[in-house]
Amino acid sequence: MIDFDSPWKEALDVYFEPFMAFFFPQVHLEIDWAHGVEMLDKELGQIVPNAERGRRIVDKLIKVWRLDGRDEWVLIHIEVQSQEETDFGQRMYVYNYRLFDRYNRGVASFAILGDDHPAWRPDHFGYSLWGTTAGIQFVAVKLLDYAANTLALEADPNPFAVVVLAHLKTQETGHDLQTRRAWKVRLVKGLYERRLDADNIRELYRLIDWIMDLPKPLEGLFVTEIRVFEEEKQMPYVTSAERLGREAGLEEGLRQGLQKGRQEGRQEGMQEGLLAGIELGLKLRFGADGLMLLPEIRQIVDLDVLRTIHQSIETATSPEELRKAWS
Repeated sequence: MIDFDSPWKEALDVYFEPFMAFFFPQVHLEIDWAHGVEMLDKELGQIVPNAERGRRIVDKLIKVWRLDGRDEWVLIHIEVQSQEETDFGQRMYVYNYRLFDRYNRGVASFAILGDDHPAWRPDHFGYSLWGTTAGIQFVAVKLLDYAANTLALEADPNPFAVVVLAHLKTQETGHDLQTRRAWKVRLVKGLYERRLDADNIRELYRLIDWIMDLPKPLEGLFVTEIRVFEEEKQMPYVTSAERLGREAGLEEGLRQGLQKGRQEGRQEGMQEGLLAGIELGLKLRFGADGLMLLPEIRQIVDLDVLRTIHQSIETATSPEELRKAWS
């Protein structure tokens, strides 16, 4: 199964303002961006039971300030849903009223529907009983609605257009990985044509690479083509040191750490090398959510278990699934 959740979480952390400008331009205009925003994911986790968070969803809670001054601050609740779910509208309602109850502030709920079912478009939930009515009307965006506008997405200067295009082309090429490789090359080359700075090129490259996963032979062809392109452009921003560490960089760091441990004849040295490789892999594969596993992993002294964890990072679809490697 394609892991859309982890890269979407990171994309929202890094590009929240462009995200709002891309999908909800009117709301974007009403937010006081000069005041800054505050990510409240940890607080959101406190109102959502672990059993509910175990589903493959991206949920974000952000505190923002309004320009009109009517409220000092309000909350934006975002759900990115990549699979059809029968009770999605009800879940949006429940999270909204829990947040209002906790903070006594206005809560705007937005849904990004990234599934491949054109007819599935939940945007409300409600019920009535004996004259009493309760419910919610939330704003839902269907990514499939952008699928016919490939050229417009490529031309859009908003960096979030790249994330949307990577998502759509990954879905579209589920059974045609050669075409996915071609699109991956096209999107990465397009980053340079957008005249972005090196940091944004690296970040968006990382998100594209994360979303548009390829088997190793095709990934090798992709990396080679991008390396040649960068040499021609004389801008080695990504292939020189950015291969996400999941393969060359991660393996080299791990190899050096283990070699140091063997040379020094200490299990501690080998353990340190493995932990260094695991930490890098967790960061690159799952971002902040992955790094939350480190305190548990650092308690493990069995080198075979640590090797299993390291090998499992590449195939695990979530931190929760990776935890099965040692629990």
